[in-house]
Amino acid sequence: MVLRYRVSLPGIKGFARIYEVKANMSLYFFHKQMRADMDFPQDQMVLFKGLDEAGNVVARYGIFDLGAGTIDSVTVEQTLKAGIVSFIYFYDTTNVKSVTVTCEGEAEPRKDVVYPLLVESKGPNPVEFENGYVAYEDLPDDKKNSLSAGKSADDGDFDLDDDANSDEDDDFDAEADDDEDGKEIFDENED
Repeated sequence: MVLRYRVSLPGIKGFARIYEVKANMSLYFFHKQMRADMDFPQDQMVLFKGLDEAGNVVARYGIFDLGAGTIDSVTVEQTLKAGIVSFIYFYDTTNVKSVTVTCEGEAEPRKDVVYPLLVESKGPNPVEFENGYVAYEDLPDDKKNSLSAGKSADDGDFDLDDDANSDEDDDFDAEADDDEDGKEIFDENED
């Protein structure tokens, strides 16, 4: 069985990652794939905090056994059987940085692929949002309206065609040549 998981950032519409994971795969392999795909720090302790449908914490899975097992001994299927429908995955426990990982149900198995598999990606990695990146869909409506009312390259105000700008560049170079050829830059006889 293959399961589909959505990785999201709370309150941010401009970020998502969709993974397909084999049910018999450990949380550790899922963690390794997310860390590689989203450039999470490799020197941090990680934690999967398992939540049920009501949002209550059911279990915590880490590198060390926190009572429910370790991430290398617990499979995705076991977490589903325990009633876990989503995780808060802390990829940097020191700085309390996390993403939400939600099960969306079963997926059709694919041939000749290695699981876990990233099947959809939206927006930059979470670190970009920490650095102030704001996706268009996350902007307030008044900001969206002002951006859509503004000029764009398609309005013709910005000419990105190199050939169209080549005449201007040639004129500038010709003026520079005239200055050098037609004028004396310094007078050798000056004291």
